[in-house]
Parts: sequence; C-alpha cells; structure tokens
Amino acid sequence: MTDDKQKCSRREFLKITSAVGVGAVLSPGFSKTAEAAADEPVRVAKRPFGRSGTEVSVLSLGGMFDIRNNQLLLKQAVRLGVTYWDTADCYSGGASEEGIGRYLSRNPEDRKRLFIVTKSDARDPGGMTRLLNRSLKRMNTDTVDLYFVHGVRSIRELDDRTRRWAEQAKSEGKIRLFGFSTHSNMERCMIEAARLGWIDGIMMTYNFRLMHNAAMKEAVAACVEAGIGLTAMKTQGGGQIRREAESESALAARFVERGFTDAQAKLKAVWENPAISSICSQMPNMTYLMANVAAAVDKTSLSSADRRLMRAFVRETVSDYCAGCTERCETAWAAPLPIGRVMRSLMYKRSYGEPERARRLFSTIPIEARRRLADADYTEAERRCPRNMAIGQLMKAAARE
Repeated sequence: MTDDKQKCSRREFLKITSAVGVGAVLSPGFSKTAEAAADEPVRVAKRPFGRSGTEVSVLSLGGMFDIRNNQLLLKQAVRLGVTYWDTADCYSGGASEEGIGRYLSRNPEDRKRLFIVTKSDARDPGGMTRLLNRSLKRMNTDTVDLYFVHGVRSIRELDDRTRRWAEQAKSEGKIRLFGFSTHSNMERCMIEAARLGWIDGIMMTYNFRLMHNAAMKEAVAACVEAGIGLTAMKTQGGGQIRREAESESALAARFVERGFTDAQAKLKAVWENPAISSICSQMPNMTYLMANVAAAVDKTSLSSADRRLMRAFVRETVSDYCAGCTERCETAWAAPLPIGRVMRSLMYKRSYGEPERARRLFSTIPIEARRRLADADYTEAERRCPRNMAIGQLMKAAARE
C-alpha cells in the first residue's frame, strides 16, 4: 500500500484531534471516531523492509521500558498502525518482552498484524539459542519477525557460525529475518554487512546530524543495493553537551510557526529518505505516541529554508555530538577505554533526561576501566576525533556524574 493511501493530511489529523478532544484520541474508541471524521483512517504508512517481501510501519514502537502495565499504549499503537515493535532480551530486565507477551495473550488476533523485533546480547550460537527461546516464551509467540545481534561494534562479531545459526533458526520457524543493531562504527559495519549477503536488517544511529555525511550516504547506498532493511534510531540527534544555541532557538521557532515541533521535524527529516524503512522511537506514554503519529501522518515536507536552519544548527553544535566512530578514539591506548559507552551514558542523562538509564549503562563498564577514566591522558584521542570533541573533559564529567 502506498504512503498516500495510508496517510491523512496534517490538517485532517489536527481536525480530528480538535474535534473529539485529546481524551477521545487516547480512548479505546478513537479509531471509530477518527474513521467517521476523516476520509482515510489515521494510521501511519508502511514501507518495504529491504527486499524481504515484508512491509513495516514507518514508525516503530521502541520498547526500552517496562511494558507490562502499558497495555492500553500497545492497543492504541496497533489501532494507529504502529505495528513494528522493537524490544530486547535485556530491556528492563525482561519486563519489556513480558509486556508484549501479556498483550499477545489477551489479543492473539493481533499477532499477524505485528512485526516484532527482539535482540540478543549473546554472540555464540549456544547463548543466542538460549536467549531466543527465552524471548519467545516471554512474548508468548512462536516466531520473531526479525532477530538482531545487539550492539555490534565490528562485523567480526558475526562469523560463519552466526550465519549457520541464523539459517537454522529460520528453518525451524523461530525467526523470519536476521540482522544486527549498532551504535558504534555504524558506517563500516553497514558496508561490510552488505558484502556478507546474508544480513536482512540493520538498526543504526541515523539522524539529521549524520544523514548527510559522505560515509553514511555510502553505507546506506550499499545496504539498499544489498536489499537490507534499515531502521533508524537515535533520530533526535541528542548530544553529550547541552547548551543554548542561537540556531536551535531559530529552529524551534520556525517549526512552531509551521504547526509542528522541532522534534517532529527531526523525524520528518529522516522519513524523507525512502531508504529508511522505519524510525524506532521510544514512546513510553500516550503523549509521545500521539506526537510521533501526528508527525508520521503529516504530509508537509520540509522546505529548503527548514533544511538550511537544521544544517546551521548541526554546524554550530558539531563538537557537542558524538558520531560513534569509536574505532578512532578508543584505540588511542593499548588497553582501549570504552568512550562510546560513556558518551551514550552522557547522552541519556543530559539530552534525554534519563539519569537512571545512564547509570545502568555506565555500570556495565568494568570497574577498572571506570577508574582509568579520571586519570587517562586523552590528548591522542582528541586529536583523532573528527568533531573536535573535548573527550577528556566529558569522560571526567561522566565519572563524576
């Protein structure tokens, strides 16, 4: 089904929400009310997922939270067409997968409408089998639509044993598609994955800051050529340093005038690339869900003036944002320091306002590496950084915070 057939215009969507009220939009009767008030159902569009033969919703429900008591949120997501659900065996200690399982036990008829993705922290076949079986049991389903190896930093983490394991899991009907997620060295991982010939999907950091970089353009093109489905995450481009930027104020004011927020505009910038099958966004409550759905169904395109403002903001804040090219900075020492994980911890705390998640991620760093953060000499790492980030200052701040 085409985007135009599935979308309604922003004016239509806002007319619906204003006519029935926010409470009605969030209520179980919303879909019937909306369909009665508009020519087209208010559902997000779908796009092909690579050459898998499957279409997925362009908005994916990121499940990095306890979904067990968020059943109404899941129901509304289905009604609004947000049917790509993303989770992992490690999210909220398994409570994310258990929440999906609770939903499917009560709404088994919805399973055929959903594209469910989960992830494995294991790399060895035995560990992946154990975690996959546990995920299937938690989620009350016989198969996962896409199974990711979680947080790949180098394509060397996937070898011929991984390929054979994926083929076996597919033949047993436990997974339909296979791939990986990556936060670090994304472009290299993507290009090398495209050469393997057996990767179906990749989830990578991709946003208005990175999408115009030559390396990222090359990586996306390679994956498209290989038929790999791409899911964008970290699409808000939140950095490790939060400071008032003149261009950011102009950006926010510009989009308010146009009827949507700068956060929605950042989503729209990613969707304008048809190579991106879906955006994975954490939506832990109805407010986030409805704001993101509103952006997804809105047909308004970003103008050249909008894009100029976004590029000005990127230039002004380039040294505030870690692009994840950790193969450069982390190898400045014989015993590498986990700069990438520290940067992600700072991002969660400073840009996303999630200090507990930041602390949990930081606590996964071995204690000896954490002790080295305050005393290490970062001169060489900073010299290698293409964004001229104050790495030493940020590492020491993270250790304190």
